[in-house]
Amino acid sequence: MSVDHLAKHALDHPDRVALIDDRGSNVRVWTYAELNAETNALANGLRDRGYGAGDTVMWCGPNSAEVFITMHATRKIGATSVPLPYRLTPEEAAFIVDDSGSVILLIDAAWGELVDQSKHATLREVVAFGGEHSSADLSWSELIGSTDEPTGSSDVPTPLMIYTSGTTGRPKGAVRRVGGAANQFGALLELLGWKNHELRFLVTGPLYHSGPSGFALRTMLVGGTVILQHKFDAEDWLRLVHEYRITATFSAPTPVRRITTLPDDVKAKYDTSSMRSFVANAAPWTQALKQAYVADFPPDSLWEVYGSTELSICTVMPPDGHFAKPGSCGKPAPGVEIRLYDDEGELVTTTETPGELFVRSAGVFEAYHNAPERFAQDHRDGFQTVGDIAFFDDDGYYTICDRKKDMIITGGVNVYPAEVENVLDAHPDVTEVSVIGTPDPEWGEVVCAVVIGRDGIDIDSVLAYARERLAGYKTPKRIELVDELPMTGTGKVLKRELRQRFG
Repeated sequence: MSVDHLAKHALDHPDRVALIDDRGSNVRVWTYAELNAETNALANGLRDRGYGAGDTVMWCGPNSAEVFITMHATRKIGATSVPLPYRLTPEEAAFIVDDSGSVILLIDAAWGELVDQSKHATLREVVAFGGEHSSADLSWSELIGSTDEPTGSSDVPTPLMIYTSGTTGRPKGAVRRVGGAANQFGALLELLGWKNHELRFLVTGPLYHSGPSGFALRTMLVGGTVILQHKFDAEDWLRLVHEYRITATFSAPTPVRRITTLPDDVKAKYDTSSMRSFVANAAPWTQALKQAYVADFPPDSLWEVYGSTELSICTVMPPDGHFAKPGSCGKPAPGVEIRLYDDEGELVTTTETPGELFVRSAGVFEAYHNAPERFAQDHRDGFQTVGDIAFFDDDGYYTICDRKKDMIITGGVNVYPAEVENVLDAHPDVTEVSVIGTPDPEWGEVVCAVVIGRDGIDIDSVLAYARERLAGYKTPKRIELVDELPMTGTGKVLKRELRQRFG
């Protein structure tokens, strides 16, 4: 049986700093020995209450040590880990709780009202951390057990299920097996220069996203230090980079726009020269944003990866390729095979020819929870797709040129139009609606609803209706009223025409 990597680091390097939860005036630090002991205490507490392999453990809250420890403890007991985004509405959260079949929820007390336990048949207990919550069954301190290594704890891959927005209006749980064995990610970590304990990774973005959490956990594979920022603030982020001599992070474009557009006198207060591998992802970075980044950070520190929750890391762009290959997302990552298929299902073999991108690798997810037909629909010859359209050049560099399924990426977060359309379509004054993404200098794209309304329709009323039912990032930032929507002969809305008109 393989040895749990967290336990191994605790044994070999007990005094090495593993985790820092820095909230300015409140800083908490764990060595590997301390982090492993507290993780064991939570894992044993869960087992003492009957939870283990085959169960689904849900967690919710902004970045914190408790969230990070829950992720490790769930892995140690072999249960399925499900993050619940705290920015959802109660209605959206309720669907994920029920669909996942979660049996226990560990939640930041500040967000305790997000889930009403009494409405969920499978949810047996709610545990609050970070404060008191009246409807919780247990507090964090009441749950924890002994600090002994849990029986059977190892790096055998365990299920992780992350919900992604659904093309049919409901999110889907993407299931993958996540282990701690370095050989799962070794070649990628080697390419990025993540070799040893000198790695200091700053979590930029919420841990419920696959990118920030995945790279944070990979930091611990090599015995590095993870630094948590509870909630993003641009200047405080620079403070953390300066104070802890951060060497690596992972980020969507929006935080970087906010960092690079800070006043020069503010940026001058902080030293960023320690950065060695800043991984750009979650949405395409513009060339202008890359130029702004290299003006403030070491130019050879910028890496870019293309991937998704379902497909994991697909391509990698090294620092020397950003301006030599503008618009490209790089070459296939180590261990990744890529194929392009045209509209007739034929393999694309010529350069500069767009096709739907399919991927095969050890990192590709294994199923959509409760939606096997959707997984099968996106599967071909052992390869999987999320519907992106790409082409490759003579040097083997890939460029994403379109999104076949009309997905919107706003602030690095995926929004599928169908989910928003289903909500707006139920408003009594909306007769037809089509949702698109339109360009935005801060968010990359924002959600725009193109609406045919009844006489006297009030846009503010429609927006208020949407805010009550959708997370903030899914709520339209624009509503455009039209007399008719452009249609194909079969009655399908021509969203490309809408994007051209309103973009």
